[in-house]
Amino acid sequence: MEGELPLKREALISPLTGWKSYPFTLRCQLTPEGLQAELGLTVGYSSTCPCSAALARQLIQQAFEEDFSEIPLTQSAVSAWLGSEEGILATPHSQRSFVECTLRLAEDELPIERLIDRIEKALGTALQTAVKRIDEQAFALANGQNLMFCEDAARRVDKALRQAPGVTGFQLKVVHAESLHAHNAVACSEWNW
Repeated sequence: MEGELPLKREALISPLTGWKSYPFTLRCQLTPEGLQAELGLTVGYSSTCPCSAALARQLIQQAFEEDFSEIPLTQSAVSAWLGSEEGILATPHSQRSFVECTLRLAEDELPIERLIDRIEKALGTALQTAVKRIDEQAFALANGQNLMFCEDAARRVDKALRQAPGVTGFQLKVVHAESLHAHNAVACSEWNW
């Protein structure tokens, strides 16, 4: 069986909600040992490159040193500079990313929503549905505080799934659809497969 599970999701700060669809597949087989179930999930998120963030900070630092080399530092001058286009002249590149995983389930129940929540929590930057300005700002903050290469994301999800009740094994693939390179960055992991 395959389809998309629509889940109602709250905005980060505002009272808005929206629906987000999560593609899934479910394969079940009755064997002499009992029911064997494999759940496939795709969960989207945002990722910001740690290297790109460091390069952006370096450019901002250089611009600060140049702009304030002969100007006395005051709190109001620095605050005005940070709020100007000259202050934040570079931003790190982010991309829409996703985790594809296939999980072996031990339970007779289908904990699909719990597993999606676990994956999104491990990554910290779930894609949003409805947003206001305050939600977008909170999302930018989350991206800035969750810098990750695809390998980092794979380690986070691997750890979360190993601790997930009812999961007896998995394969996962993390794909960062690069906004800088002409190729995607990919990392894979598996446990008890």
